[in-house]
Formats: sequence, C-alpha cells, structure tokens
Amino acid sequence: MTRKVIAAGHICLDVAPVFSHKCVQDISEVFRPGGIVQIGEAVFSTGGAVANTGLAMKIFGADVELIGKIGRDPFGDTVMKILSGYGAEQGMIISGTDPTSYTIILTLPGIDRIFLHAPGADATFCSDDVPEAALEDAVLFHFGYPTAMRRMYLDGGSELIRLMKRIKEHGIASSLDLSAVDPSSEAGQQDWDTILRKVLPWTDFFVPSAEELCSMIDPERYKEWLQRAGRQDVCTVLDPVRDIRPLAERCLSYGAKVLLIKCGALGMYLRTAGADVLKTIGSRLEFSIGEWADLEIFEPSYVPDRIVSGTGCGDTSIAAFLTAVLNEETPQEALHLAAAAGAACITGPDALSGLMNMTELKERIHAGWKKTGGQRRE
Repeated sequence: MTRKVIAAGHICLDVAPVFSHKCVQDISEVFRPGGIVQIGEAVFSTGGAVANTGLAMKIFGADVELIGKIGRDPFGDTVMKILSGYGAEQGMIISGTDPTSYTIILTLPGIDRIFLHAPGADATFCSDDVPEAALEDAVLFHFGYPTAMRRMYLDGGSELIRLMKRIKEHGIASSLDLSAVDPSSEAGQQDWDTILRKVLPWTDFFVPSAEELCSMIDPERYKEWLQRAGRQDVCTVLDPVRDIRPLAERCLSYGAKVLLIKCGALGMYLRTAGADVLKTIGSRLEFSIGEWADLEIFEPSYVPDRIVSGTGCGDTSIAAFLTAVLNEETPQEALHLAAAAGAACITGPDALSGLMNMTELKERIHAGWKKTGGQRRE
C-alpha cells in the first residue's frame, strides 16, 4: 500500500505587506487615523493548514494530496498557480459561487502578527467535499482549521464529527489542527469544549497550540495566562508541568490518542495514551504502539538563524512531525524534527521558503543545533 497523505480543510491566499519599521511596542506607533504608512512590496503566498502543512509535507518527502475549496476569481487563480508549482493542484475544489478566502497579515517588528481574514469558500466546505475516491489509498488524513470553517463548526460541530467518523471507518489515521478564533465572532461563540469532547474520540493525532486549546476548553485558565504574561508573548511564561499537563490530561480523557501541543518559542509538548487506546489508531498506519505508549516529553525549541516571520511555524512543525510518523521515526526523533522545522520556518517571510528537507534537518540537528537556553540535542 502507498503511504499517501490527504491534507484537507482551510486554504486561503495570504497577503503580507512588508514593513520596514524598527521594533515598536504599540501598534499606535505605526497606525494612526488619517496617517499614511509607507510599506514595501506585498508577499503573496498560500496560507491555511491545507497549503502550509500539506505543501511542507511534500517538501519533507511525503506523498500528499491537497483538498480545499477556492473561488473562481483572481485570488483563486493565484492559489492554483502557486499549488501547481508543487504539482499539488489536482484535488482542489473550485466553487462557482463562493470567493476565495484571503488573509492580510500585518507583521510589525516587536508586535505579534495581526490577521485580517475573509472566510470565503472555506465557510461552505463540508464532509461531502472529500471524495470517496481520494480515501481509497490514503494512510493519513490531516484536517486543519475547522475553527475557521463555518459549516464545520455549526450545529455542535456535527459536520466535523461526520467527517472524522468517515475517516475512522476507512481505517485511515486522522490528524486534527485548530486555529485561533476571535471570541466575539460566531466561531468564538461556539462551545468548543463540547465539540472537542465529541470529535476527539474519532481523532488519532491532535495537534493544537497551547493558546488555542486553553482558550477553548479552559477559558478561566487562559485569562490567568494572559494576566501573568502582561505584554509578553503568553507562551514565554508557561510551564509544561503546571500549565500544559492539565490541558493534555483533559484531552486524553476526551479520547485523544497522540497529543502534540505547540507552545510557540518555548517548545513542544508530547503526551500519548496507553497501548490499549493507541491500538485504535487507523489500521492503515504502520505504527509502533509500544514505542509510543504512555509518553510525556517536552521538547525545547531550536534557536533559529534569524527571525523573519512566525507565519506557518506551527503548521510546518506539524508537517515534520506527521512525516516522521509516516517514516516510522521514534517519538523523540519526530519531536526533534518538528521543533527543527519550526526554527527553519521562522527564517522566511512565509510558511515554506525557509524550510529545509528532511535530510538537511537531520544533519543540522545531529551536528548540535543549539536549543533555547543553550541546550544541545543529546
């Protein structure tokens, strides 16, 4: 059997104006009513989990089919042109009625990114948009950003649950990623804790960020994180045991099997269920249950050569992790590769241009790539 991966879900066109400003502490230093902000050329790239994770997995050597929905419009034409450069445009769905989703990304030095997002065709994506024929020879199905896809989260996430059940019935291993939501938006008003309780029993690899996950299943804890962080990046004040472990235990109680929580510049936290639970992972995936059972590992980040943009770092880390799983790497090596991919990604202006292939990542890791805090890989 081939080891084909499907990367499905949210896709958009990212438009990122280049700012030449020095580090600023407050956005009002740059944006003022009636003012003119001089910027450089815009960087156009594909965004969303389908493109970021799916194309990164292709760069890492996996056989990937992308399934996402775009419009028949200039932004959609640009998305297709970019995907065709990777030979990855065949599985895309082109809607004659919905516009292509796009995101304007404002990356000001010294301030976390600001996203201006138009949902477009992603809002109408549903389980039926994943054709049966695509599932026939798939080993792994990765679905990203139901949090930004209206039809997938309405009615208590019933469409998302239906999709993940379909995948499980085919014996395909499944992976699920989330995205941040605006608390005041329709997506932010959904009961995500209840949705995750219902969908995680059908999910094999759950790969959210710490902030996304905490804000959805434990809002009071998240408020405390924000207060503790003040003006700092939240992830810089987190402790893996005190802050991340309770979230992991809750997800395992909901039915998660392999849980990878992205903690930004701090690192990555891996937690896995026992062997009896891991036996229920999609049967098409060759997976060493004994090697992966009952793990709790925190992997510090690698020190990047430079910091250009954090766009797509989480998505590409997931791509490296899932590719390592497909390649039957050890859990420890999968974590090293995931952290290394994030450190490589941050050196480019978009999700893909800073990446190395798997061989290059391994060589850099084993040559003693420094980790945060001055550590090196043992």
